[in-house]
Amino acid sequence: MTDNPPPAGTPVLELRGVNKSFGPVHVLNDVDFAANAGEVTALVGDNGAGKSTLVKCIGGIHPIDSGTYSFLGKQVSVNQPKDAGALGVEIVYQDLALCDNLDIVQNMFLGRERRGRFLGLDEAAMEKQAGETLAGLSVRTVTSLRQRVSSLSGGQRQTVAIAKAVLWNSSVVILDEPTAALGVAQTEQVLQLVRRLADKGLAVVLISHNMRDVMDVSDRICALYLGRVAADVRSKDVTVADVVQTITTGNAPGASAAKTLSTNEALADASAGATAGGAA
Repeated sequence: MTDNPPPAGTPVLELRGVNKSFGPVHVLNDVDFAANAGEVTALVGDNGAGKSTLVKCIGGIHPIDSGTYSFLGKQVSVNQPKDAGALGVEIVYQDLALCDNLDIVQNMFLGRERRGRFLGLDEAAMEKQAGETLAGLSVRTVTSLRQRVSSLSGGQRQTVAIAKAVLWNSSVVILDEPTAALGVAQTEQVLQLVRRLADKGLAVVLISHNMRDVMDVSDRICALYLGRVAADVRSKDVTVADVVQTITTGNAPGASAAKTLSTNEALADASAGATAGGAA
């Protein structure tokens, strides 16, 4: 986690007018997306809506075709994963990318091991930093940092993957379906951790199909529909039914009601005109 996060509500990551195609298939169409410091932004949409492609564009796996990518107000070029990592963007994918045969410390530092003053690794320093990171996130479900990941529950694995993501001075953490394979109690633990990340000033992006999870922890909801942003709203301003409607129809919350009201007004005007004409 970054030591000096920007003020809450500050846009950390901003994409504007982003387009991405694969051959003749236009997957993202003029997408605007932002992740703010101290907030959880839920990225929702049906399968095929473009969520995974957008995340991979953010992570540098798929460079954008057009549009702008800005970080803390400065336009940047992100053409490969290391570019995103250098900015402080970390993504926890659904498969978690953890090695079962390694312990928690080894997993958290995998590929970024700290070298000792002489030969070998600085095991003590890595264990200390891993412990401090987990403690800083108020994680109490892990009994030993030297447990093999194969012995951990699904919720504990997810916790380790998230802690690994925030270990590297990250400013943005993107979580891909973090509760998809978890039970009720483990889901609650992970959602509390997601909320704590935002409370510590990070910009958190939560990808989920579980509307209860979305409404429980998110501050904002960005809904994609067929590669376009159908809605970007404050969570407190919408209901689960509103979000489901947007995901399935592409209509922004309130659009149907507004259309109905407009139609009723038009019918009323027409009726009034007909009455006036008859009276004349």
